[in-house]
Amino acid sequence: MVRKPQILLLSLAVAAALTGCPKQEEQSPPAATAAAPAATELKLDESKLPAYNAFTAADLDPSKDACTDFGGYVNDKWLTANEIPSDRTSWGAFTILDERSVAVQHQLAEQAAAMKNATGIEKIVGDFWASGMDEAKINSLGITPLKADLAAIDGLQDSAALADYLRSTAAKGENFLFGFGPEADFKNSTMNMAYASQGGLGLPDTTYYTDAGKADKLNAYKAHVAKVLELSGVAAADAAKQAEEVIKFETRLAKASKSSVELSRDVSLYYNPVTVADADKLTPNFSWTEFFKAQGITAPEKFSLAMPAFHQEVSKMLADTDPAAWRAYLRFHTVDGAAPYLSNEFVQENYAFYGKELNGQKEIKPRWKQVLGTIENDAGDAFGQMYVKVAFSPEAKAKMEVLVKNLADALKDRIQNLSWMSDETKAKAIAKWETFTPKIGYPDKWRDWSGLSTTHDDYLGNVRAANAFNYKWALGKIGQPVDKTEWGMTPQTVNAYYNPLQNEIVFPAAILQPPFFDPNADDALNYGGIGAVIGHEMTHGYDDQGSRFGPTGNFENWWTPADAKGFSGLTGKLVNQFNEYKVGDQKVNGSLTLGENIADLGGLATAYDALQKASAGKEDAKVDGFTRDQRFFFNWATVWRTKYTAENAKVRLATDPHAPAQFRAMGAPSNLPTFAAAFQCKAGSPMVRAGDKQVVIW
Repeated sequence: MVRKPQILLLSLAVAAALTGCPKQEEQSPPAATAAAPAATELKLDESKLPAYNAFTAADLDPSKDACTDFGGYVNDKWLTANEIPSDRTSWGAFTILDERSVAVQHQLAEQAAAMKNATGIEKIVGDFWASGMDEAKINSLGITPLKADLAAIDGLQDSAALADYLRSTAAKGENFLFGFGPEADFKNSTMNMAYASQGGLGLPDTTYYTDAGKADKLNAYKAHVAKVLELSGVAAADAAKQAEEVIKFETRLAKASKSSVELSRDVSLYYNPVTVADADKLTPNFSWTEFFKAQGITAPEKFSLAMPAFHQEVSKMLADTDPAAWRAYLRFHTVDGAAPYLSNEFVQENYAFYGKELNGQKEIKPRWKQVLGTIENDAGDAFGQMYVKVAFSPEAKAKMEVLVKNLADALKDRIQNLSWMSDETKAKAIAKWETFTPKIGYPDKWRDWSGLSTTHDDYLGNVRAANAFNYKWALGKIGQPVDKTEWGMTPQTVNAYYNPLQNEIVFPAAILQPPFFDPNADDALNYGGIGAVIGHEMTHGYDDQGSRFGPTGNFENWWTPADAKGFSGLTGKLVNQFNEYKVGDQKVNGSLTLGENIADLGGLATAYDALQKASAGKEDAKVDGFTRDQRFFFNWATVWRTKYTAENAKVRLATDPHAPAQFRAMGAPSNLPTFAAAFQCKAGSPMVRAGDKQVVIW
């Protein structure tokens, strides 16, 4: 069984709720030593990398009006001319940079695999690459690598055996049913504690099991479950019956789980500290005392049993659900989780459902991209140590530091000048501002990977070894002080995040490229791109969930009742604004996307202020006939230049805390008088929200 360990990392789970940043399922434990020197100097051939997608005046569509449809004015011409690549489900500024990052990784992986007598991180990356690219050997093995796992599952006959199996597989980093791992204590953010969360579902959200409008996807999933079971050796008729049981099983879990909307809008759901003894009482058929013992962890004084109703339901299911249904569920998820690392028929079926059916991906990614994805998932930090040697300059980092400082100063000014907030709450907001920690490019201290043993000829074995290694090392953080040097994303990730528990903003190297950031570009473009992203991440510290954490990262209320009420009223207006947007006949969920929309609005306004300060006294020399302010907003829209497959758009509308990109291009600017002034928009224009409809928060 090889599925990613469901280690719930609150810094990133909360970041996902706050910023929508992809949640990693495993995190580097406390770091140690610097990387071992490469056996051979790494080289990068930039001529082989995809081109950037930077803003140009030629992108603008003169048939559209900036004051009516700003996103269309800046992006529709490009979107019409560019199709989504067949192995992608979306295409735009983020994914184009991701293609560049993947192309860099491709060159580095090939070099690592070719190194003779490689050691350290180069050996790990090279072993993953060589073993993953040996398709002939993988195909020759078929289901054989999982036979021992499947035999063990076939032997599970009662509740006690099932509970023991769940514990023992979790100890290998293979947790079927729930996320488990370390994160800062909400009430003492300097110390790590253990968290257990919900999990166990194969579909993106609880609504896929309960909403009539998603019945087609649930039926397709049932067919996928049956096919996977059949590929694993179950007769077709029996596979179909077992698939029915798996769907019933997961539907029951889903009904006891919180939805994406609930999790994104109430971060407190993650925090439910209990003693191990009290947890045992809540789940009498699943002993947490025995679970901690099986993980090799001394039982703590307390841990967070998040979403307790979910765990209570699992306990009930251990007692009242036929072990045959459990075996079908475990067999399916064992094979399904391992499918990307097995022979071609498993890989193809995995793509057919999760890629094509669920997200509209027209073709499977080429094998080399699949293998790079595996390295990123299992040894991404190690890979990142190689990446930054060739793909990120000290000059870029220095210029980013200046931008971050300017954005921070502008945010402080905005907080101090808020008309709706009392001086008492402002003082605490500034206290939080003073403790912001920026991280740029890559960690100052790298993780030590010396304990991971890999080989050149065992792909599945390497994945399993990494799962166990990462899980064990992560669990070593429980009960220990938080290591504030750690990062929750790899340097090669095209994204950024805010971690409320550490009050830090993080910008990996891979996003620090056009259209977001260009050391050689003018201020208008950089402030409209990465400047607004910096402001966005800072504003997450003050969105509807980030504002529930104080300056030290502790979960606390620092608002006066009147200010909290006023803030809620303002955010409600933003919910209403985004509820009005539609993709086809589906509405955007203004509640699900609220945190992101608050951050967009505050981030863009703050970046605009910072640009004015940086440009003070400088001539506003037009470029291609456009002013500095116009080019600032042009690049903001360019950042959100994205198109989705119809299927992927539906998944995002149900699960993604970000609004669809076209509405991010327009939503925040339409609330800013500075936008209307830049384009001389008249009152009543669609891009000019005024009166009660105008939203001003941070």
